[in-house]
Order: sequence, then C-alpha cells, then structure tokens
Amino acid sequence: MKKGFYTALGTPLEKDGTFIPESMAAQIEQQIAAGVSGVLVMGSMGIETYLKTSEYPKVAALSAQAVHGRVPTLVGVTDVSIARVKDRIDRIGDIRGIDGVVSTIPYYNALKQEEIYRFYAAIADYAKVPVYLYDLPGVTKVAIQPDTVRRLWKHGNIGGIKSGNIVLHRVLLQAEDHPDGFVQMFSNIDIFDVAYAWGIDHNLDGMFACTPKTASALYDALGRGDKRAAARALDRILALRDLLAGTVSLLDGFSCAMNLLGCRGSFKADFEGSVAEEDRARIAAMMREMGEI
Repeated sequence: MKKGFYTALGTPLEKDGTFIPESMAAQIEQQIAAGVSGVLVMGSMGIETYLKTSEYPKVAALSAQAVHGRVPTLVGVTDVSIARVKDRIDRIGDIRGIDGVVSTIPYYNALKQEEIYRFYAAIADYAKVPVYLYDLPGVTKVAIQPDTVRRLWKHGNIGGIKSGNIVLHRVLLQAEDHPDGFVQMFSNIDIFDVAYAWGIDHNLDGMFACTPKTASALYDALGRGDKRAAARALDRILALRDLLAGTVSLLDGFSCAMNLLGCRGSFKADFEGSVAEEDRARIAAMMREMGEI
C-alpha cells in the first residue's frame, strides 16, 4: 500500500441495473495509466448499497480480473449488520485478486464505541483478507474514535482506516503503538495537498475516477515538492466536484463526467434524475479545459 492516490471507482450500470463490465475495465485502465496507487471497488462513489444482489459479485470479480494485481484492490462490503456483511464477504470469497474489504459501521442505528469494536472485530475474525475501517459519520451518524481504532489495530486482520477526519489521523499517527502495517487513508479531498505535506499521504476519493490525468499531475507535483503546482491541480478537481454537485446530484453529474471519459453507463442510484443539457455542456467544457477529454 504505497503512498499516493487511491481511487474509489464508479460502478457503470445499464438502466435496469445490470453491470457493464467493459465500461469498468476501461475505467480501470485509465486509472492504471494515471499511476493510481490502489482502487476501491464499490465504495460510496461505487454505489455498493444500491446494487442488485445479482450484480454485486460480478462487479468484484471483473474489477479484480481487470486490475490483475497491478495495484491493491479493495472491495466494499458495507451493510447494516455483522451477518449481512459476512454474507457479502461470502459472495466474493472465491474471487482472486481482492486484497482487502472495506466497511462503514452499520448506518441504520447509532452505534456506541463498544458496538463499533465488536462489529469490526467480528468481521475481521471472519474475513480471509484484511478489513479496512471506513469512518463516515455523515452517513453512519457516529464517528469512530481514536481509542476504538487503537483497540482494533491490535487485531491481526485489521489493515487500516479510511477517514476524512484529520484530527483522527493526527492522533493515530502519533500513537507510540502504531502498527507498521496499519494504513491510514485520508478522504477529505479539500485538503489533500496540505495533508500530504504533513505525511498523511494515502489519499482516497471518488473524484479521481473522472479526473485521472489531473490526479496524476497532482501527485506528481506533490512527489516533487511543488506545492503551488499541486494546489492548482487540486483546485481544478475541486472546481469540477463543485460543478457536478450543482447539477441534479453529485452522482448524476459524475455519471455525465464518466460518460465523457468514454465509460458507458449510469453511475448513480436508479431514482436520481438526469443532468440538463446546459449542465452537460458546462461539465464537458471544464473537462476539456482540464485536459481530461
């Protein structure tokens, strides 16, 4: 799990919810060409919780096959109970090329920290690959606290955490008992360049899926220590993010952007609307200016 950018891939679907494998394969090749450090399949941007049960293992299998071991491949297994997460793990259990599974805490109830510990410990006991914690309090209503993470990282099968809470990352990085192999993936894209400069250098976000060339330029600049160039590249990604979010929904705008990259299909929940033609034109203009299309 080397430092750099990790992309939460989008999941391309037909109108009836059927997975489009060739579109996912094209997206993965774009990311590999851009120098991605790893991919998350069926995370939040990959609308895992909205997918048909029949399509879920297909997405995992095709993605692992397309990546073909070139970078680490993580797969989302988020659900609302230990039993249901175990069921998702079972559905992808025989697929080769999966390097870890990622889950938020159950998002229907507001869990206590002890319940969070029991939830992840049970999943880690069950999974055959490392489990990555996903701290997403905007959805789950509860933030994972540093002491809970420190209890969990003593478990032999907890691989790391994805969180946008920079305070959490700072506390964990300073812990004297921090395991060497515990990976901290930062997900607050607005300050990726600042975080990277302070050593929080595993950065994961779904916007990289529709900005592979700009993401490559961003992390090339960060690697060179060119903070100004890095800031300019990140600002371009954030401007596109804000434009997409200003349409019917972020995921609807994201679908439009992915289509412009040549990745066919819908990348959004099936109840969402469609981007207006004028918004589509603005998205295309900005992506041309960025050099993505």
